[in-house]
Amino acid sequence: MGSGTEASMTECTWDPGQYRQFGGERARPFYELIGRVRAVDPAFVADLGCGPGELTADLCRRWPAARVVGVDSSAEMIAAAGDVLSGLTEEGAPDASAPAAGRLSFELADAWDWQPGMQVDVIVSNALLQWIPGHERLLVRWLGMLADGGWLAFQVPANFDQPAHAVLRELVASRRWRPLLGDVALNRQAADPADYLDLLASDSCEVDAWETTYLHVLGGDDPVLRWYQGTGLRPVLAVLDPDRSAEFLAEYGELLRSAYPRARFGTVLPFRRVFVVAHRT
Repeated sequence: MGSGTEASMTECTWDPGQYRQFGGERARPFYELIGRVRAVDPAFVADLGCGPGELTADLCRRWPAARVVGVDSSAEMIAAAGDVLSGLTEEGAPDASAPAAGRLSFELADAWDWQPGMQVDVIVSNALLQWIPGHERLLVRWLGMLADGGWLAFQVPANFDQPAHAVLRELVASRRWRPLLGDVALNRQAADPADYLDLLASDSCEVDAWETTYLHVLGGDDPVLRWYQGTGLRPVLAVLDPDRSAEFLAEYGELLRSAYPRARFGTVLPFRRVFVVAHRT
């Protein structure tokens, strides 16, 4: 994953610990995405929207000769990624002269501002672009950063018509919360696979685009609330003081319990995601 921390999210405070609560579910689309990238011995790999860094470190293991950089606009996420880097062993390195830690780095930067300094062989972006209005232009820009034969792979959540988002928008617009949250940015943008195919495919670029709806079975109390505390609620929590944050979470949590009732095996959270892998031939 990426953390999804760009544009209007720059001023938000991210909590890597909260984000990691559902690390397995958040990591699954990342691995399914890079599983479609058939790059052989890339020299330079970039993970844009890298979040707390564990998945970025796995790119070193996937491509054991590559220099890998993780980029995120959240200082909290980059600090967490630094801890990952500090604890990194030589696992995944091809030999003792090329330790994984020596090939991995992290940068604090906005996705629009980041400049690689050289052509990139693989660009990966996991759950970032939905935060960026007009991200189609950014995708075209990233495509231009690729070396010949390079790969661009990204995944975006596309579940913004689901109850968790609908009730959040209604709550923010309610008489109780609108005076405090009226300007908070809740709009997320994700196109359909066919739209990304049309945008990126050309005689010199092959595109594989698809979608998957996961049925995450979550355990514990208020799991859907805890899920969104790590992501979609960050703009709201950044605006409210601690007491009002607690009030908002209690009200939102009650609405989520009604929208996502607990089954005998856990609470089901349907989650649609769109995947795209583009290859410059």
